[in-house]
Amino acid sequence: MDWLAAGAVLFAGGTAAVSLWRTYRMKREIYRFAERVERGLDDIISGKDFQETKESETDSLWGRCSEKLWRVQHIQARKEEANVREKQLMKELISDISHQTRTPIANIRLYLEFLQEEEVPERDREFLCRLEGQTKKLDFLLQSMVKMSRLEAGIIHIRQEHARLYDTIAGAVGEIVPSAAKKQIQLSVDCDEEIQVKHDKKWTEEAIFNVLDNAVKYTGPGGRIHVMVRCQEVFTKISVQDTGKGIARERQAEIFSRFYREPEVHGQNGIGIGLYLARKILELQDGYIEVRSDAGEGAEFSLYLPSTSLH
Repeated sequence: MDWLAAGAVLFAGGTAAVSLWRTYRMKREIYRFAERVERGLDDIISGKDFQETKESETDSLWGRCSEKLWRVQHIQARKEEANVREKQLMKELISDISHQTRTPIANIRLYLEFLQEEEVPERDREFLCRLEGQTKKLDFLLQSMVKMSRLEAGIIHIRQEHARLYDTIAGAVGEIVPSAAKKQIQLSVDCDEEIQVKHDKKWTEEAIFNVLDNAVKYTGPGGRIHVMVRCQEVFTKISVQDTGKGIARERQAEIFSRFYREPEVHGQNGIGIGLYLARKILELQDGYIEVRSDAGEGAEFSLYLPSTSLH
């Protein structure tokens, strides 16, 4: 009986050893398979050419997965090529629209200047003034639509560099001074001239101007607009505070949408894309915009840019 017990023990031990060996080989194969999948995915993500499966491996699990990964890469490559072609066509279309509309509008303005220099009846002069106003609105509308289309099509390249934020804000404020002066709105700026933030000066100035233009538009005569810049740990905050009509809380989620306008101000100039453009411009620079306001109590728009400051 002892030899039977010993045989059973040896048999059990051998079976266990074989089982352990099989488990070890299975784990090794799983780890190897996972590594190959990971390398394949890394190649696809980095844009490297994914190698097709060797013919000897086509029937293996890796071979089948490899073939699928290869197909995914080629489908993605074709989609990217199609996107590039589509963006190029969109860029050409937008440029063509911009060019084709700029010349007629410039000619209309020129003809209007000639007519306004002539002796015409008072009623005709009134019509000429109205026509000039409508031409300016049309030009503004077309230029705004072109900017919006370029942003949405992804054909505007943001060029960020370390520059003084004060200069960018000064450019935006300078553009808004005439319209603020007409309404006797007091403008003030609190910004350290040495603050430097990595940003695209041209497009950031556009975003700040749009917010300022919105503030002037909805602030009554004799009101105030204050621009303040503060460096925070993660972001640099550009605050634009006004004493205007304010925004009801239930509408604040909508004001950054395309073509949104407050119900009370449809009679004023504008098409409702200024704040939308400001939001898009900041997002392209890893920033964001928010608003704090109550109806009848003014508003504070805060524009945030990443604080890679050198002040």
